[in-house]
Amino acid sequence: MSGNLRSMKNVLADAALKGVELARAQIFGHVLNPTGQRSPHKILRKKLIGEKVASWYPYDIKKDDPLIMARQEQERLNKLEMLKRRGKGPPKKGQGKRAKKSGK
Repeated sequence: MSGNLRSMKNVLADAALKGVELARAQIFGHVLNPTGQRSPHKILRKKLIGEKVASWYPYDIKKDDPLIMARQEQERLNKLEMLKRRGKGPPKKGQGKRAKKSGK
């Protein structure tokens, strides 16, 4: 009889502990993981860092100013024109390295 009583006490104690753990998890917002399996909860509960990383870099006014963008585009076209005059510009379509290799 006393052995049966002890096992009954153990069962009740285990049930009480599980109930307390469940209540604690619900109250404090923890994730209950009685089996100990790996879960992504630890990673997912971290704060996102995108805003923090973006704040490290200053605001680039060049992207919003159309005058600066037009000047950069004009400089690019001028440089390309100079390269073409010297014969260093991009080849015409179908006249590149690959076409020269297969032509041999």
